[in-house]
Amino acid sequence: MRPSLATGAMTTAAAVVGSLGTKPDSEWYRSLDKPSWQPPPVAFPLVWTPLYASIAWATGRAAAASPPGPDRRRMLAVTGADLVANAGWNWAFFTARSPAGGLGVLGLLNTANVVLLREAARRDRRAGAALAPYAAWCGFATALNLAIWRRNR
Repeated sequence: MRPSLATGAMTTAAAVVGSLGTKPDSEWYRSLDKPSWQPPPVAFPLVWTPLYASIAWATGRAAAASPPGPDRRRMLAVTGADLVANAGWNWAFFTARSPAGGLGVLGLLNTANVVLLREAARRDRRAGAALAPYAAWCGFATALNLAIWRRNR
């Protein structure tokens, strides 16, 4: 399978699995005290759609920059691990109704993002640069999750 097809499939799977765990209309979520700087609900799909596209493109490009073998498999494995954490946040936060659990997953995700960005940039600088907005948005999501956790302990 071509690397871009593999990363496209992984990214699509993460988006679908993550969305199944997202429940922003739940009574629990609506009852949470949220900071005034939280974006409106419409912002999240508008942000995540291009971020997922950039993840698929950048990681596919970085994997393709490696010859078939262990180096390419490592890039695909790092991508997969990152996307598991990405989708897992929705389940930890919304489905488990746990801002603390969400923070724990975000700790893993932010670590995975650093590794992903580094591995992609090592193979292709443009791929690494394309992942920077994803890492930045996850940093913002961490600050937002932390604020929600603090306000609702």
